[in-house]
Amino acid sequence: MTLSRTPLFLALLFAASAHAADEPATPQQARTLPTVDVHATTANSYRATDSQLDTFGSFGSAPLHDTPASITVLTRAQIDDRQPRTLSELVRGDAAINDNYAPAGYYQDVSIRGFPLDLATGFRFNGMIMSAEQLLALEGKERVEVLKGLGGLEAGVVEPGGLVNYVSKRAANVHTATLGTDSHGSNYEALDLGTWFTPDFGMRVNAANEKTHSYIEHADGRRSFVSVAADWKIGDKATLLLDTDYQTSGQRSASGYQLLGGTDLPRHPSRTRLLGYQPWQRPVGIHSSNTSLRFNYRFSDNWNAQVSAGHSHTAIDDNVAFAYGCFYAEACASGATPGYFFAPNGDYDVYDYRSPDDTRQNDEVRGVVTGSFATGSVDHELNVGATSFRRTVDQRAYVYDYVGTANIDDRAVPVFDPSPNQPGPSVRRLTSWQRTLFAIDRVHLGETWQVLAGTRFVRLDERSYDSDGALERNTRMSKSLPQAAVLWQPTAPLTTYLSYGEGLSLGREAPYWTSNGGTTLAPLHSRQVEAGVKYAVNDALDVQAAVFRIRQVYQFARPDDTAEGFTFVQQGQEVHTGVELNLAGRVTENLRLTASANAIRARAENTGVAAYEGHQVVNVPRWRTAVYADYSLPFAPGLALLGGWRYAGANVATPDGQRRVPAYHVFDAGLRYATSVSGHALTFRLNVDNVFNHFYWRDTGSSGGDSYLFPGMPRLARLSMTYDF
Repeated sequence: MTLSRTPLFLALLFAASAHAADEPATPQQARTLPTVDVHATTANSYRATDSQLDTFGSFGSAPLHDTPASITVLTRAQIDDRQPRTLSELVRGDAAINDNYAPAGYYQDVSIRGFPLDLATGFRFNGMIMSAEQLLALEGKERVEVLKGLGGLEAGVVEPGGLVNYVSKRAANVHTATLGTDSHGSNYEALDLGTWFTPDFGMRVNAANEKTHSYIEHADGRRSFVSVAADWKIGDKATLLLDTDYQTSGQRSASGYQLLGGTDLPRHPSRTRLLGYQPWQRPVGIHSSNTSLRFNYRFSDNWNAQVSAGHSHTAIDDNVAFAYGCFYAEACASGATPGYFFAPNGDYDVYDYRSPDDTRQNDEVRGVVTGSFATGSVDHELNVGATSFRRTVDQRAYVYDYVGTANIDDRAVPVFDPSPNQPGPSVRRLTSWQRTLFAIDRVHLGETWQVLAGTRFVRLDERSYDSDGALERNTRMSKSLPQAAVLWQPTAPLTTYLSYGEGLSLGREAPYWTSNGGTTLAPLHSRQVEAGVKYAVNDALDVQAAVFRIRQVYQFARPDDTAEGFTFVQQGQEVHTGVELNLAGRVTENLRLTASANAIRARAENTGVAAYEGHQVVNVPRWRTAVYADYSLPFAPGLALLGGWRYAGANVATPDGQRRVPAYHVFDAGLRYATSVSGHALTFRLNVDNVFNHFYWRDTGSSGGDSYLFPGMPRLARLSMTYDF
């Protein structure tokens, strides 16, 4: 039996046992799902009322409406209807989120409010820190939650942009199979199987197998995924929740373009050509697993406790014929063009990069006690807790050798000999500990006013090592991160708030081409002020708006008179000021909608480099909008029209603001048809992304201090069929 078939095989065994358990007590006719019922199950599912982020310790157990922060929830219905396969596709619906170095065939990152997330700490699996150097898998997720803005009290050491939290599906009586394909001939199969074996114990298994025919030549991929969720109601006061998943994948990674000569956009770029392709280039293999265990205990109606543990493990076999720079190209021999950009004539160097067994592991334990009590006429909701988080990175000395030079206009890349060198032995490269204590009190002052005040004390102990295992850096520091908010609720549907918070994030590593290349800078302190309004138009539609300002020390390669010409420093301030508008839910009886708009002014101030001041920072468009609609046709029961529109303003590609990629509009369309066959629900979905096949640059982000340009995906149609058996 091949590994690619194993998840589906396990799921089928589970389905057989579940049906065997159900059959005596559940006659066939009791499971009949008329068409009208199928349609009604998603009536309000574009709108969420609560979030796991509420229980991290900062916001208590309040619903989203009473949370003094901007939180977007991508519900299961949105995920099903849009059929995303990557992180980049998933977050299109929120205008505050942008790609940040998100190549096809590789793990991806995003920025929120203009700040890239740290893949080590910016992503969560059921609230526990996960290693995000893995491909996105959504089959076992009920929803995806995005906290926009400072997360110091929620998470400790984390980038100021926010957090992304993946929430697992829970046990339920579900038996569905999905088959899918796309306009390139990809194959997709998935199963979602669950049952309650007893009133107190239930399980849910999700499995998927996919063979992708990529729109990029030579970049076909495959992945297999399986997840298991178990719910055990131990008694009236205790519950135990277990979630675990595993995924294996393989696909050639697509290198990004770079500015020609460091100043010009590539001429006639291709969305389908694999830059630097070599026939000996192997796919990037990623094996990942994530596990969370949560024990909840209710002491009384007012006091509860949760003890959680999380484990996330990723092993990456990195194999790339990497297109980068022009150090060896004749067009750059004079030294007038920086070697870390493509040459003015489009030449680029090709490197044989191999880094097998690149292993990242996150382990975390957390304990939280929540309770409510009164002091006189004042009511309190108290959250107190502690966490301990450990991250390790083990790597082999990698191969990164120049093998030849090609050009972006080459229809076929010349074939070069691979490097004869081999990776070295695996050594520990990083050990990082974060230990925190946190407490927050939500004080109710009458019916209309609430005050939240709290802090998280963080102890950071981090050691990094060189490729020989020798200690390279030892960071030890302690920091208190306060947060406070005031809420005013003059009427039940309306909440207004003003909040202040502080955060701590890790310093970045200096690019190799700077005078201090390889040096990791000190952790950074950040501050945020946010004012917001949340309004429940009715029980099916929410509107929210927020104004924010985030300040953090600016990290950049400062031009100087060193031999390298640059030194990576922390100097001045990076200030992001913005406005966000969001709407989610049912607008009319037949129309469901999610819509968001973001306007942000991101500036570097007091940097000491005049050319870097007074303009938008790299990869932060000033304007972004996103609208997705679902309209059920009144004259055709079960049939719905799906559509979307995305816009991003011109995006800066260089620190001096002299080069920008153009603004773009992208339109998406689709259909959903829900019916039943012999009493079983059957749903067809058709999505067409980028209907007009518009070319656009979706990302000008950076990795390791180097800047890249990634084109958006061309027109792609996906078709799926989901059957409830």
